[in-house]
Amino acid sequence: MPDYPDCLIITATADELAEEIARLAEFPLAVKACTTAEQALVEYTDEAVLFGNPDMIADILPEMPTVAWIQSSWAGVTPLMALDRRDYVLTGIKGVFGPQMSEYVFAYLLAHELKVLRRRNEQHAHNWFTAASGTLQGKRLGIMGTGTIGRHIAKTAKIFGATVTGLSRSGAPAPGFGKVMQVGQLDNFLEKLDYLVAALPQTADTDNLLDAASLAKLPAHSYFINVGRSNVVDVGALIETLKNDGLAGAALDVFDEEPIPRDSLLWDTPNLSITAHIAAVSHPSLIAPIFLENYQRYTNQQPLKYVIDFATGY
Repeated sequence: MPDYPDCLIITATADELAEEIARLAEFPLAVKACTTAEQALVEYTDEAVLFGNPDMIADILPEMPTVAWIQSSWAGVTPLMALDRRDYVLTGIKGVFGPQMSEYVFAYLLAHELKVLRRRNEQHAHNWFTAASGTLQGKRLGIMGTGTIGRHIAKTAKIFGATVTGLSRSGAPAPGFGKVMQVGQLDNFLEKLDYLVAALPQTADTDNLLDAASLAKLPAHSYFINVGRSNVVDVGALIETLKNDGLAGAALDVFDEEPIPRDSLLWDTPNLSITAHIAAVSHPSLIAPIFLENYQRYTNQQPLKYVIDFATGY
């Protein structure tokens, strides 16, 4: 019979995750639910397995020398990548956030085409606004990132009749994309887009891909959405682009500092929609099954799924 090691769950929703794990597990598994990093340090008794929020875990990992495997509860693992420690296996979450991300993206794309905000404003002004809506049919959508999230967004775009082009490091073909271009072709990728969606991981290679020069390559009527990581766009350049009508609008769900400071220029930038990193939520029902499958693999000394390469960051 395999040895089933204890696990520390470290996240604000640790109690809910522990309940879902207990409901689903078909093998013995002892977990300690810790809703803060401080609690996790108190509860830590040389556990080898951690499951939870990379931000919280990164704060205390140096004080946990016995950790051999960390299962992130997020798609991203940037806080852990920032540490020098590499003597453990790190696994991420994949394949479950695509539907949520797609709903978020297409809510904004459709709202833009249907002029939802403009119609609401005209209603409040008691104006009978008769301008026709646009359509996603035939529009050119560019997606930066062709992983599981990008692929789901591309699949949804096909339903609306949009033409989809992807951008990735390799430029390799990917399901759902009519064409995939390499990062080195960024300017050509941007030039004729109606919509741009960023769904990239945070790595040194993705820093400020969308700087002032790149944003200037986008047509002035295009609309930008970032559901990936904040490092991909130069926020100052984006603010200036929107102020100068260089883009029709943008929606951002990720930021360098969260919450955004109250004096940030972002709050009052024209045609910019801000959301509080809610495009995809790590619901226990979504991520507990991934942890349990990997936990069983771990106890059986089998390769884990969704292992993060420390060299690339994903």
